[in-house]
Amino acid sequence: MRAITYSRYGGSDVLTLTDLPEPKVGPDSVLVRVRASSVNPVDWKVRAGYLDGLLDVVFPVVPGWDVAGVVERVGPDAPEFAVGDEVFGYVRKDWVQGGTLAELVAAPVRTLARKPASLTFEEAAAVPLTGLTAYQSIERSGVHAGQTVLVHAAAGGVGQFAVQIARARGARVIGTASPANHEYLRTLGAEPVAYGDGLVDRVRALAPDGVDVVLDFGTDDLVATTRALLAPGGTVASIVNPAARVELGGHYLWVRPSSEDLAALATMADAGQLAVDVAAVFDLADAAAAHELSESGHVRGKVVVRV
Repeated sequence: MRAITYSRYGGSDVLTLTDLPEPKVGPDSVLVRVRASSVNPVDWKVRAGYLDGLLDVVFPVVPGWDVAGVVERVGPDAPEFAVGDEVFGYVRKDWVQGGTLAELVAAPVRTLARKPASLTFEEAAAVPLTGLTAYQSIERSGVHAGQTVLVHAAAGGVGQFAVQIARARGARVIGTASPANHEYLRTLGAEPVAYGDGLVDRVRALAPDGVDVVLDFGTDDLVATTRALLAPGGTVASIVNPAARVELGGHYLWVRPSSEDLAALATMADAGQLAVDVAAVFDLADAAAAHELSESGHVRGKVVVRV
């Protein structure tokens, strides 16, 4: 099979289109014929070696954790799926090696769910990691109807989904973003505010009594702004700053594979509650360019690789 691989840490130039043997399929796994994957910031951070102290990496690495495709073969104890099922998933295993930028990937059933019928393979591949991150942050924070939720980096890959999920639960959402993304946030149902100096005053103008939940997907001043804005009894969750738990008594999360949570996202998508913003689509051979676009930071929406 064709796959993108790298055999050492480095820049996008270490990514190579390679021929590899077909992956083995374990007892509780299925073999997925990949139709699309996507690039997340964690992919190029792993490639650059930034997470070497956290994750076991076995070279050569096939990068990528997001997938949408079709089940081609099932393991001997994988009754959840059948050959021909269209699936999507967050295929993060216990070590980094056999990823999804390939024609085939062996995926444990716990990492997959049935693909939303309303989404293309490219759109479905854009959902798993960022969608699960948003969903699990909201679940951990207990967001519910009637609350006011402040989403930092609301126009980013995770923030976009968090806005929509919180709105679907009946919460009011205030989202921080650059002014260029304010109209986009309004289309998702959020009330936008510019980040930077004066943020606390701008949020207080919209929510004089403070906010019930702070969801942090990227801010430089989480502790100070949360202390200034969080209403009594409120909580905070962050995917970037451990201070959310250590100093603020909230939650610090690393997204986990979950078939149940993926199925919930699929249900939302098919109900028209979850729009997916695909910024660019690259062919497998151009995966290095996809990594470069993601790494540039100048993209709104997901970078997808079509296989």
